[in-house]
Amino acid sequence: MKLTITHAANEQLNQLQEENHSFLRLFYDTDGLGCGANGQPTVRLTDTMYKDTDKTIENENFKVIIDRQQATFFKADMKLDFTSKGFFRLSSPEGILNPIIPTGTIKNEVPL
Repeated sequence: MKLTITHAANEQLNQLQEENHSFLRLFYDTDGLGCGANGQPTVRLTDTMYKDTDKTIENENFKVIIDRQQATFFKADMKLDFTSKGFFRLSSPEGILNPIIPTGTIKNEVPL
């Protein structure tokens, strides 16, 4: 699995990143969306890696992690971009995984 972060997204992530955020987590968010199959792929900055359940994702800019069970909701090759409208966008060659990821949600660490 690989995540490419565009220059625009990398600059925005660096502005949002705090000292305690060591990782960028790929996360399948189901909060308020019904059952587990009705979630949406997103990203969060976090300081926590769970060695028993997380794995690392190939990336040149950030330490990217994902829960092994949630990996099925993501594609093998993905891109994180920052749009001119002020949102992050997660996509793959097959299509857009999440077109609108607000910057405010990036800094909210995910409780697992």
